[in-house]
Amino acid sequence: MSGTAELTARIGRQAGPDDGTWSTDPYAHALRTGQGPLYLRRADGWLLLLEIERWCAAPDAADLEVLRRCEGPVLDVGCGPGRLVAALSRAPSRGAGNCATSHNGAADDRRHAVALGIDVSEAAITRTITRGGTALHRSVFEPLPAEGHWGTVLLIDGNIGIGGDPQALLDRIAQLLAPGGLLIAETVPDPDVDEQALVHVTDARGAAGHPFPWARLGTSALLRHANRWRAVDQWTAGGRCFVALRSRSSRSRKSTAEPPKSTAVTSSQRAAKRSADRPVADA
Repeated sequence: MSGTAELTARIGRQAGPDDGTWSTDPYAHALRTGQGPLYLRRADGWLLLLEIERWCAAPDAADLEVLRRCEGPVLDVGCGPGRLVAALSRAPSRGAGNCATSHNGAADDRRHAVALGIDVSEAAITRTITRGGTALHRSVFEPLPAEGHWGTVLLIDGNIGIGGDPQALLDRIAQLLAPGGLLIAETVPDPDVDEQALVHVTDARGAAGHPFPWARLGTSALLRHANRWRAVDQWTAGGRCFVALRSRSSRSRKSTAEPPKSTAVTSSQRAAKRSADRPVADA
């Protein structure tokens, strides 16, 4: 069995513990209905609109550009309702090369790309699987399949903010990637934004989820944190900003993706899903 086939066989659909951050209303309700409005709210009353409708729709042109750049097996961290994972799962596999959809977005009959989503929201995992993706109910800070063998890790829709500690998240992503692997992250439009805060999810009725730490980073700020990484590209599409990084490693890139031996699930969950930078109000 090839390394890719073995990875596919071992991923499965497992479940991990949940701290309730994204699994309870109003976030879970919005994912199930596919409708907002939904916001992140800071303690000072500042609000950030979460683009629920876009997350639940098919990938747009900006998303397809991200998928076109993916290499090898792809791990989507904070996959939400799974639009990227599902699209990758319909795409032809191209080994260590690009594994996105065809130019017109249509699937063909060739072997599918290996793509896995992870999210701490059970509602997000359910929706991802329903639309044809493979996903685990898991935090990025817990043990994961194929650590050290992923070709690409995605931190899209602002998921560079997961856990509220960009350096800790970057260190964790480096553990997950194969030598020379690719990180594609979406950043906020202001390149110098670099802030960490305690936030919670709220809807238009005022229903609120549990508070959790979050970060917002512009591209310049991310590059300051990523001193152990090499920037390979930056681009904008559809009003959204992206950066591609490779971890600095002297090890040669391996041609197969064999998962490590399983370990016990440990650590508390950290948060995993919101949107691009769109503040809408101040209290």
